[in-house]
Amino acid sequence: MKTTNFGYQTVPEEKKAQKVAGVFDSVATRYDVMNDLMSGGLHRLWKRFAVEASGVAPGDRVLDVAAGTGDLARLFAGRVGARGAVVMTDVNAAMLTAGRDRLLDAGALLPVVQCDAEKLPFNADRFDCVSIAFGLRNVTRKEVALAEMRRVLKPGGRLIVLEFSKVWAPLKPAYDAYSFGVLPRLGKLIAGDAEAYRYLAESIRVHPDQAALKEMMEQTGLERVEYFNLAAGIVALHRGYKF
Repeated sequence: MKTTNFGYQTVPEEKKAQKVAGVFDSVATRYDVMNDLMSGGLHRLWKRFAVEASGVAPGDRVLDVAAGTGDLARLFAGRVGARGAVVMTDVNAAMLTAGRDRLLDAGALLPVVQCDAEKLPFNADRFDCVSIAFGLRNVTRKEVALAEMRRVLKPGGRLIVLEFSKVWAPLKPAYDAYSFGVLPRLGKLIAGDAEAYRYLAESIRVHPDQAALKEMMEQTGLERVEYFNLAAGIVALHRGYKF
């Protein structure tokens, strides 16, 4: 039986998606509020940087995987304009519904598809850009999801991965104290779920660091892979191309 990590737990591969779904079902309605509180609003700047680094232009087709409540999708929609298209996907129905409704309230009607990042229901060579922000660490088989995202890219297209990563060593003690002390308390107070945010802290620690994720992307066939550290490595943006 194959196993994988769920935070610091080891679970059968087939159980991880169900456990992750439980986390996001629990926090979907308070997800945006918690993001602002946890990051002091910095997550908005990180996402804007990711969209700028994508090079997306008017008329492009963009796939936003693990789109959640739609922050990136909304920014992409503003760049591609009426001639382009942005498709939102998420494995979690509660998150996808929250994102769809939030964008509708903002006047943006985008197609949404509930699907697994490891089994994208799109033809090959379809999108100019594929993005995944703060979702890859929740995927059971990351290498499979990365290969799927590369598959649906057009030649010359780029994959953008925005994810928590390995913080600058001198900041690690303070970051750990915040992650394991403050975050679960905030989660309990605001979202009513301390365990979901304890999982968040743990999932960051078992996710591949900057260099390991770069190598993983290269192994799927992506080229010119590079990464940019944000907030002293708390977050990193990886970018790779399909040629």
